[in-house]
Amino acid sequence: MLLATLVFDTGTAIPSRLQVAATPTVDRLAKPTLPAAPSQADRGAQVYWLSCLPCHGDRGQGLTDEFRTTYPPEDRNCWISGCHGARPYVNGFKLPTSIPAVIGAGTLQKFANAAVLQGYIQGAMPFWKPGSLTDKQAWQVTAFVLRANGLWDDRAELTPSNAEQVRVRANEARPTFEPGPAKGQDSLQVAWPLVVGGIVVLIVILLLIFLPAKHRS
Repeated sequence: MLLATLVFDTGTAIPSRLQVAATPTVDRLAKPTLPAAPSQADRGAQVYWLSCLPCHGDRGQGLTDEFRTTYPPEDRNCWISGCHGARPYVNGFKLPTSIPAVIGAGTLQKFANAAVLQGYIQGAMPFWKPGSLTDKQAWQVTAFVLRANGLWDDRAELTPSNAEQVRVRANEARPTFEPGPAKGQDSLQVAWPLVVGGIVVLIVILLLIFLPAKHRS
């Protein structure tokens, strides 16, 4: 009866009461927020947002056609003259036509380990101002990218002391070691021909001494 009364009395009671709140639009270009106790990789997410996201994408997917739709219409064609094309804007820079993904299967395969990756980021990135990241920032963004790829658990800080042990390249060839000779075996192998030769010479000398003269003649 209550439901019927609401329908017939107001005619709009049900729609107003059942109205679903609109889902807020996610701003893919918004600065990531930090948790209460941010880790090295959490801070690296902000470094990535500021210095890497414009080219490498909000999800590390690279400068894809889909990602460029998040930019204002006038900024979506990055390679036209006056933007980042053959004749960039004043104090601008020419953008490569292909910018690789850094998060996802098959990415970062030219880097053997985290130390190599961090060195590259600090020395060559961001593209428009290489070397502008501090050492700390480079480690932070390295930790973020590796965590996003499931290569670093972020329970400890990534540092020069442990970075070489964090492997990045898949199926990295591991050094193989042939078992070496037992102690003294290598010197024995060298001396053995000399020993044999000496024995032969000694036998010949003994034969010459002890054989009767008639046999020697």
